[in-house]
Amino acid sequence: MEVVTVTRNKDNKDDKNLSNDPNSADRYDVVVVGGGAAGLSAALVLGRSRLRTLVVDAGEPRNAPSDHMQGFLTRDGMAPAEFLALGREEIARYGVELVRDRAVDVAREEDFTVSLAGGRSVRARRLVVTTGLKDELPEVPGVAERFGRDVLHCPFCHGWEVRDERFGVLAASPMSVHQALMVSGWSDDVVLFLHRVAEEELSDEDLRRLAAAGVKVVPGEVAGLRVEEDRLTGVRLADGTAHDRSVVFVAPKAVPQTGLMERLGAELQETPFGAYPVVDATGRTSVPGLWTAGNALGFAEQVIHAASGGYRAASAIVGDLIMSDLDAAIAG
Repeated sequence: MEVVTVTRNKDNKDDKNLSNDPNSADRYDVVVVGGGAAGLSAALVLGRSRLRTLVVDAGEPRNAPSDHMQGFLTRDGMAPAEFLALGREEIARYGVELVRDRAVDVAREEDFTVSLAGGRSVRARRLVVTTGLKDELPEVPGVAERFGRDVLHCPFCHGWEVRDERFGVLAASPMSVHQALMVSGWSDDVVLFLHRVAEEELSDEDLRRLAAAGVKVVPGEVAGLRVEEDRLTGVRLADGTAHDRSVVFVAPKAVPQTGLMERLGAELQETPFGAYPVVDATGRTSVPGLWTAGNALGFAEQVIHAASGGYRAASAIVGDLIMSDLDAAIAG
């Protein structure tokens, strides 16, 4: 377990919101679980607001397979690892601590108690869970090995870089028609491989739109990818036929990492992409004092959305703690 900490500036009032608890070394105003874009953005705002903050980061960002991220103004094309490294440097300037560990359990009485895999337990007045989600890829040989390179899932993330190439779309369900139609905006040569989806499962409207977009529909199960000199060159079907393709889009199954929030009793809502917590506009869940942001609250949150969500959650927490302390002072 590696702990990274930086001494705060003298202007920071470290104990402003802490009690005289003898265990205050492990008591924080806010604990952020997850050190991706959402968690680091929240931590930056919290640190700048002079709140004692801890980030617990297991080091498993969703976009780790990608060499670059796109669509983030002023950071377009930056490597995800470089982006996170800069974020960690920034939060350290404001005395935010970061621990390389995994949160394995959580409970709530007056404070939240977060148990870490390394054996440490920390307490927090407020909790932000930004544990994201995991992508379960189709079990087709070659897909996992090339994911993030020439096997992709998001045209907004990678479409420009592969524009006008020969696209394939590996269907996971009839909803994959939507993915095929979307990626046709980046190439005029798109083939939808139905894989294990029956042609009868496509609606008449689906077929009309595919035809209008110039998307070719190919039935039959996909057996694997053809790779030559470390480049994707085609898609192989189980019947032995092959189709030249240089890019394949897939639709991973989203597995939300909501375990900690579920332990606290957070209300979830079912979506076509999994069950996510019910939140307000700031990311506040149904559990008092618990916020979330990033892919922990939705499948389609890009890096820029996650960073924005972390900012919103943190600013709401700052106001919540200030008002809570004022109300306690009045009552006292």
